[in-house]
Amino acid sequence: MEYLKITGETKLDGVVEISGAKNAALPLIASTILAKNEISICNMPDVVDINTLLKLIAKLGGSYEKCDDCIKINTSKLDKTTATYDIVKTMRASILVLGPILSRFGHCEVSLPGGCAIGQRPVDLHLKALEAMGAEIIINHGYIEASAPNGLKGAKIVFDKVTVGGTENTVMAAALADGITTIINAAKEPEVVQLCEVIKNAGVLIEGIGTSTLIIHGTNRKLLDFKDFHVIPDRIEAGTYMCAAAISNSKLKIDKVIPQHLEAIIAKLEEMNFEVIQDKTSVTIMPTDEIKPVNIVTTEYPGFPTDMQAQFMALATQANGTSTIDERLFENRFMHVSELLRLGADIHLNGNIATINGTQNELNGTDVMATDLRASSALVLSALVAHGDTSIHRIYHLDRGYEDLEGKLSKIGAKVARYKE
Repeated sequence: MEYLKITGETKLDGVVEISGAKNAALPLIASTILAKNEISICNMPDVVDINTLLKLIAKLGGSYEKCDDCIKINTSKLDKTTATYDIVKTMRASILVLGPILSRFGHCEVSLPGGCAIGQRPVDLHLKALEAMGAEIIINHGYIEASAPNGLKGAKIVFDKVTVGGTENTVMAAALADGITTIINAAKEPEVVQLCEVIKNAGVLIEGIGTSTLIIHGTNRKLLDFKDFHVIPDRIEAGTYMCAAAISNSKLKIDKVIPQHLEAIIAKLEEMNFEVIQDKTSVTIMPTDEIKPVNIVTTEYPGFPTDMQAQFMALATQANGTSTIDERLFENRFMHVSELLRLGADIHLNGNIATINGTQNELNGTDVMATDLRASSALVLSALVAHGDTSIHRIYHLDRGYEDLEGKLSKIGAKVARYKE
């Protein structure tokens, strides 16, 4: 295994270019199962999760070819309908092939994803939606076996709670269904919006894109003619580098972003007394005389993203005062707290609420262990301001979602290197 060694107390400076969004790219790759033609997808991030899903596409009988940041995918000869455990166990997003395979072939077998470090994230909402569309579903030997031999039928689906993956799976299933599917309480994340826009451009009438009510007019199993497209920028990667600038109190330009996708993050940084200069495709964080404390409640988009709370917890350790973070979306998403405590942070937990007492740069480097993707980035941010050296182990979590993290950090002045254990 590999680890990162970071020497702290360094100012950052320059420009960071943001990669394509992993959380947009994954459902978009899955959606190619609905296509009758080869598709070129550009601005594709080179991260482990993307490569894992591409391997699954190949196992199903599809093919892909990489060239720089573009990937050509061809699923016209797809002939297998089973997503096996060896792939699904490494990445929960593999469940996203369930809807499109079932809609295209009338049957599908997908291994249950199993547990998750940041909470169970059950797939029951996905399955209920597909059952409402006429699918018969049984769980057998750890696999979801779904069948709809006469195809899926349009239906009215009301999600009990907002689910990004459930919305994406249902949209893809509805694209080839017979009739009109209405999704009530749909997720509004930019990643969901892009998926809908790409499928709409491929010939499916979708109404209400960007709202909580989506209406999808299915093609009755007629495969789609996809157009080539670019993946939207990664708002979570952008937010992470914004926090890197803030925690080191440095001026930093974050380029190749969509500022509208970052509004909740920008608002909290401004509350913490940072000036954020917005341009058409970039944001610049300016240093401040005093980092002020902040209160955060995670919620669905356009609210504050759960994928940014760990990074802001690291930032809050440098604030002049006491901050709180109320995690409303996932249980067990404070596992990074114990590692931040090892660095010297003053954090107290009470259920789903974390209280962070700012120490104004009194963290000290040590050995810490990554527990999940975003927790890993919180440790990286803390290491940037800690006295001495910090070694972050189990960084395979980071590699799932951040492209060339040490390269991008080194380019803007951080002292970071990757080593073998």
